[in-house]
Amino acid sequence: MGLPEERVRSGSGSRGQEEAGAGGRARSWSPPPEVSRSAHVPSLQRYRELHRRSVEEPREFWGDIAKEFYWKTPCPGPFLRYNFDVTKGKIFIEWMKGATTNICYNVLDRNVHEKKLGDKVAFYWEGNEPGETTQITYHQLLVQVCQFSNVLRKQGIQKGDRVAIYMPMIPELVVAMLACARIGALHSIVFAGFSSESLCERILDSSCSLLITTGLECLLLPKDAFYRGEKLVNLKELADEALQKCQEKGFPVRCCIVVKHLGRAELGMGDSTSQSPPIKRSCPDVQISWNQGIDLWWHELMQEAGDECEPEWCDAEDPLFILYTSGSTGKPKGVVHTVGGYMLYVATTFKYVFDFHAEDVFWCTADIGWITGHSYVTYGPLANGATSVLFEGIPTYPDVNRLWSIVDKYKVTKFYTAPTAIRLLMKFGDEPVTKHSRASLQVLGTVGEPINPEAWLWYHRVVGAQRCPIVDTFWQTETGGHMLTPLPGATPMKPGSATFPFFGVAPAILNESGEELEGEAEGYLVFKQPWPGIMRTVYGNHERFETTYFKKFPGYYVTGDGCQRDQDGYYWITGRIDDMLNVSVREKIGPIATPDYIQNAPGLPKTRSGKIMRRVLRKIAQNDHDLGDMSTVADPSVISHLFSHRCLTIQ
Repeated sequence: MGLPEERVRSGSGSRGQEEAGAGGRARSWSPPPEVSRSAHVPSLQRYRELHRRSVEEPREFWGDIAKEFYWKTPCPGPFLRYNFDVTKGKIFIEWMKGATTNICYNVLDRNVHEKKLGDKVAFYWEGNEPGETTQITYHQLLVQVCQFSNVLRKQGIQKGDRVAIYMPMIPELVVAMLACARIGALHSIVFAGFSSESLCERILDSSCSLLITTGLECLLLPKDAFYRGEKLVNLKELADEALQKCQEKGFPVRCCIVVKHLGRAELGMGDSTSQSPPIKRSCPDVQISWNQGIDLWWHELMQEAGDECEPEWCDAEDPLFILYTSGSTGKPKGVVHTVGGYMLYVATTFKYVFDFHAEDVFWCTADIGWITGHSYVTYGPLANGATSVLFEGIPTYPDVNRLWSIVDKYKVTKFYTAPTAIRLLMKFGDEPVTKHSRASLQVLGTVGEPINPEAWLWYHRVVGAQRCPIVDTFWQTETGGHMLTPLPGATPMKPGSATFPFFGVAPAILNESGEELEGEAEGYLVFKQPWPGIMRTVYGNHERFETTYFKKFPGYYVTGDGCQRDQDGYYWITGRIDDMLNVSVREKIGPIATPDYIQNAPGLPKTRSGKIMRRVLRKIAQNDHDLGDMSTVADPSVISHLFSHRCLTIQ
């Protein structure tokens, strides 16, 4: 790694202060020369040139990138049309409307037939148990996607239909989502850790015609803060409960396709030349309920399906998928992304943010049930012809060495994970990391929340051996891909800062009055113009889309996050705006606004995407333990703490 570059401000005191300064802002780390030499963007000057063009000439910039993909018919009219100002009419965004393509064709057929990557490994699958592995090439993936596309069509699924997917991190999950994309159906993936109530709610909201799930799944779930122990999760049982709830609410789902998730070889999944033989799970004998006339076995349907399937050619602005955010009000929002713009954006962010090269082995540890998994496990890597690791387990099972043994096993070059996982592994010290080689690693990344400088420094020093740049990415389910991020060969890094905007992104910081702030500033983070990956609407509720993201500051997309910009122009995400409370002395607060009680707390109940669950806070304030569905809460222990200390506060 290059030597740290001194900035105007300098830290003093302990080593941590010297390295991180005031919250990590005193120093920046220059990109290592060996990374810059081969990088797609090799310098900060080149980044600035590209960014300036992408913002000032977005149609030409993205038009050039669009030429790298297959379009059945070209764009017949304006490349970009939009309105961000609610005072001027309906909010809309249109990229390449009228052009037709298919994202599945672009990420599979194009790679197999045009780029001759059929024999290249698309995914190394690493199961929950060490040694339970397989691999699947681009050709094998294409064949299986075509087969399952034919299965869906035989079940009556057509373009525009919605399909719910409720599965763990297994290859069939990727096959299912790509098959939906191939025939123009919208996939709505529900994280396998969610409850039957959450699944039911999402099926009902988008009127899903069909559900895909697994028969039996041994998942590792946290029993406590240290993620100990193995818990059996019967997804089929939860799926049955969800379908029963749908039936009771007047919406019977006509078909449920069930994957028998026992072993790879007996079901014909993956490469028979895999180095490790498939290992059957040591799960207890559990009876799987079967609903005659509704439930169908995946493997039986696949045996009867043809292995060729003509793709459905879709308009660039046709919807690709719905992904529900874990709504803080109790009703999740169905974020809708479209075919053309999303494809361009995730492919481009993947290429440049991770500085992808053909020989890389990429590993994003996120579950596909989240937007990170959609964009950087499935669509982004496959659009670039990448080889990725698909991991079913968790970082601490069967021990805290698991991630680094996988890195060495597959010679992972680019590694992308969450600050939560980094902080968890920090607790176990350096030795579980340093006893592994990790020599293959070239770029590290973080996603999900701002990383604190202490965790950044540990990640950089221990995991990356002070030679790997860290891309600290800021983005949202709604944005589709990275918005603020370093580029590995170009951007000097500051621990905890998402640094600068990606191509096509024009950020601004506003005060409460909606005025743009220049220079060093703190306020609301907004974006001034659309990028291809922006969501187009909330499914079935465009008014909610406009109110949530555009009403507060007409003319801007409002992220809901607070942000600081330092003297060097670096952006620092300070957290959700609704996390902040303005505090005044008693003389300035009227009696009517004075809180009855003030309770100190280690944290607030939040969804996994970081949004405060206000409905839960109201229940706690009322001492009402009937909290309803809590499957989306990130840390249930916070709620227990708030309830137990509520009484102490009042007394």
